[in-house]
Amino acid sequence: MPRFLKEYFNRNGFGLGSVMLGLVLFWTVGLIILPQLSMLDFSFRPNLPPPEIGGPKDLYTLENYKYLIFGPEGGSQSYNAVDLRVFYRTLIAAIFVTAFNLMLCYPIAYYLAQTKGNHIRVLALMLIIPYWINEILRAFALRIIFGESGVLNNVLVGMGVFDTPFDFIRNDIALYAGLGYAYILLMIFPIYNVIESLDRNQIEAARDMGASWPRIHWRVVIPYAKPGISSGCTMVFMLSAGALAAPQILGGPSSLWFTQLIYQQFNDNSDWPQGAAYAVVLLVTCILLVLALMRLFKVNMGDIGK
Repeated sequence: MPRFLKEYFNRNGFGLGSVMLGLVLFWTVGLIILPQLSMLDFSFRPNLPPPEIGGPKDLYTLENYKYLIFGPEGGSQSYNAVDLRVFYRTLIAAIFVTAFNLMLCYPIAYYLAQTKGNHIRVLALMLIIPYWINEILRAFALRIIFGESGVLNNVLVGMGVFDTPFDFIRNDIALYAGLGYAYILLMIFPIYNVIESLDRNQIEAARDMGASWPRIHWRVVIPYAKPGISSGCTMVFMLSAGALAAPQILGGPSSLWFTQLIYQQFNDNSDWPQGAAYAVVLLVTCILLVLALMRLFKVNMGDIGK
């Protein structure tokens, strides 16, 4: 038995350790790896009627991936402009949501981690309680708030900011706000967990040496909080790019999300191989983009796993 397994069972006991290890393996292999492998296999299959699946026509093909790039055969364009535009717009929007969440959540996480008192517990509880409500219900609540006759428009029109109600939904403001709000805790708490362990004396020493607050954060706090920032950004980006409920409910008529195309292929068109190919492309692209940014900012997998 490997040494790390011996230490694991010595620390947790054989019975409890086996149960915990079995649950982790079931979650990882049964609910993540095998479904992804099945979807990968589907993506290379042609879309055939059920009686022909497994027959001589059921051969591996790249047609599903070619469709994403070139569109249907005999089309009026040389490439699939609509789907590719939606794909790139989804990635750019996910990056924007991630950057917005980071700028919003970093000060909150720093305040929670470096401030003492009972009011911090109250503030943390106020952040958590809204997430006891289902994500879909929260999305509908935001649609009501951002609607033309919603609370926000009534306040802004009443204050004289707008003469007529502003269409937050058509301009995608409601969508970006909803995505940012949906994953705000996934950004706050990883950063909070790291900054909480930061020795306050390092900040005091920098202040004694005359460093300004922006310089302290840039040279002391942010480098120390890099594992939490990396973890939070990775989760928010991946979940934003793969979101479906928020784009369906809060998106305007011109804000089609790539996951909505995947949903249409699976459910509306009953073309599971094409939907699987689209899903694989989105997953692989997001992973490669995250790895590229990790390399750019000199972050390793160990930092994200901390």
